[in-house]
Amino acid sequence: MIPLREALEVLAAYRGQRIVITTMSPISPWHQLPDTPLDFAYIPSAMGQAPALGLGLALAQPERGVIVVNGDGCMLMNLGCLVTLAHHPANIYLLIIDNSHYEVTGGQPTAGAGHADFAGLARAAGIRRVYSFDNIEAWRAGAAKALSGDGPVVIWLKVEPKTGQKTPSPPRPMADQISRLKSALES
Repeated sequence: MIPLREALEVLAAYRGQRIVITTMSPISPWHQLPDTPLDFAYIPSAMGQAPALGLGLALAQPERGVIVVNGDGCMLMNLGCLVTLAHHPANIYLLIIDNSHYEVTGGQPTAGAGHADFAGLARAAGIRRVYSFDNIEAWRAGAAKALSGDGPVVIWLKVEPKTGQKTPSPPRPMADQISRLKSALES
């Protein structure tokens, strides 16, 4: 299992100029790393919708690309997004952060804990580029390849769970995040 912060540090090293959308438990540690105008902390009341937001941005900004950092609980809320991503090729890189828990609601195990195969689900949906990593050395060695080339790409990272987490707060109000991202995309 990979410590979450270390997994995100590897991502930060290879993100390039891509938009990065974070959801739930990765939000706080991610925004302690780069915190650029291309970072967007997505905390709506509709879990599982970040891949759709990422796809829209990837289609609108094909030269830039988008990385969505999504938890396993969020993925289970919207597995259909995998079929949508496969059907609309775009430079989107979906990182599934799998800790087998609903971390921000008290640490309950997800319905798929220990048996959901997110890589298999992505392949079955039609996504051709799928990677799985369950240790930091493998993720460091494979990140450059996984985060290069054309999307869609699904990257399944098995990370260490943490207990006692709370729903994260965005680093700034949603209106400020939207304005900041919009300005970065227009420049």
